[in-house]
Amino acid sequence: MHTIRVAILVGSTLAQLVFMTGCNSHEQPNQNGSVATRLTHISRSKLSDSMTGPIRYLALGDSTGAGVGARDGGYVGRLFKRIVAPRPGSALTNLCVSGATTSDVLRGQLDRGVRADPQLVTLGIGINDIGHSVTLEQFSKNYEAILSRLRSDTKAAILVTNIPDISSAPRIPPAMRTEYHRQIVFFNQKLEEIASLHEVSVFDIYAITHEQLPSHPEFFSEDGFHPSDKGYEFWAEQMWPSIALTIRAD
Repeated sequence: MHTIRVAILVGSTLAQLVFMTGCNSHEQPNQNGSVATRLTHISRSKLSDSMTGPIRYLALGDSTGAGVGARDGGYVGRLFKRIVAPRPGSALTNLCVSGATTSDVLRGQLDRGVRADPQLVTLGIGINDIGHSVTLEQFSKNYEAILSRLRSDTKAAILVTNIPDISSAPRIPPAMRTEYHRQIVFFNQKLEEIASLHEVSVFDIYAITHEQLPSHPEFFSEDGFHPSDKGYEFWAEQMWPSIALTIRAD
């Protein structure tokens, strides 16, 4: 994520879309109230039965992966702790940078990430494209290039997150929230279309944040925009079942 200027506030809620192509969509909360895997698209072809040893995990994206707003890291570091438990000896290459856009991933993260020879990749990017008024066409072109490179130059299982709904963030002026939400819907529609074409799994952080953030102000950090430690921990808790499914750690 990035500090968003009020003049260009345009969008931050995600489309809860269903691109399942023969798979089930969001799983419902179980009897204990916890949420199971929340995937809008599941790539069956990249669920590897061979992931039985240490995992080389590559994280690409923005400040949420870097952990801005929290003392103990973002969702990436918290997921890695969960990976290490069933997969001792696993390694993390976290290239997420605060303020990153899809262009930044292409220019500054992708080459190094491919060289890490990952087995698992997570990608969380898009909110800063909206904040910087990147056109939907350019965002789509960049996102397509990122996934094309990952699919052609790695053998990794890829799990992308769609864009979280932070339209209720204290820092977002109420008058801007509707338009901010509308733009994210458009961006997420395109994101999920591209992910589906590349047979890449999509974790639905939008639906989760849309449901939970308005009633959980403690999930925002003191800056009123990024997640807090509690917010990142909640994110990791919700995302872990999808990671566990991907690496066969369930």
